[in-house]
Formats: sequence, structure tokens, C-alpha cells
Amino acid sequence: MDSVRVRWSSGRQLIGWDEAGHSVVMDAPAAFKGEGTGTRPVELVLYALGGCTAMDVVSVLEKKRQHPRGVELVIQGEQREDDYPHYYERIDVHYIVKGADVTEAAVKRAIELSEEKYCSVKGMFGPQVVVTTSYEVITTENDV
Repeated sequence: MDSVRVRWSSGRQLIGWDEAGHSVVMDAPAAFKGEGTGTRPVELVLYALGGCTAMDVVSVLEKKRQHPRGVELVIQGEQREDDYPHYYERIDVHYIVKGADVTEAAVKRAIELSEEKYCSVKGMFGPQVVVTTSYEVITTENDV
């Protein structure tokens, strides 16, 4: 079982850490009585989704004998504003995959497998959260 702890520091700042000692600072912006010293807790959902699916995509590409030299994701979330809770109604994930021999077909399939089978974070979203994906493959030299 995974376990983390979260402790209130001051104002709206919170410090979270896991059993291995990795930590994260969370805070609210000044408009909501915070100081903006950390990531808003809801934004951590975007980080978690990005980290989870990026790990999947790299793993699948490696299994397909592709050689990615770089994987970057741009993730944008649109929150529900008309009522509480203000969860993300829409999340757009754009993958940028770089490599000398990475094919678009392999990237597309890796993303599909992550979305449909492997990504635990995406698997926790209900039908009220629409996740769209797009990608681009940038061909690089072997040593880049």
C-alpha cells in the first residue's frame, strides 16, 4: 500500500512527503489566502497524469525497439467553474517525442496502450473528465 503524509505549514501552504522522503510543496495563490510558494493541489493531478503516461510511452517504445531521445508532454486542464468541486472537466495532453528512428505509428500505439490499459492515473478519471491527446514526432540525429 502506498502511503504519503501531508502537513499544514502556514497560511495555505502544505508539505507532502512519501515513505522514501520525496517531498512536494503545495500552496494557494494570494487571491485565495496563499503565497504561491508551491503547486496548487489540483495541478498535481496534471503532473501525475503526465508522469504516468510518459513512463508508459517510454516503456512501450523501448519494447518496440524504438529509441526515443526525448519525451516531453504539454498538459492543459480546464476546470469546472460553475459549481464545486472545481475538478478538471477537460484535459489536453500533447506528446512531443524526439528520436532518430521513432515512428509515428509506434508513438500512436504507445499512447493508445497507455490511455486504454496502463496509465493508472487516467484510469481513475470518471466519465466527467474528457482527456484528449495529440502528438508530434521530431526526427533527430542519433547522437542528439
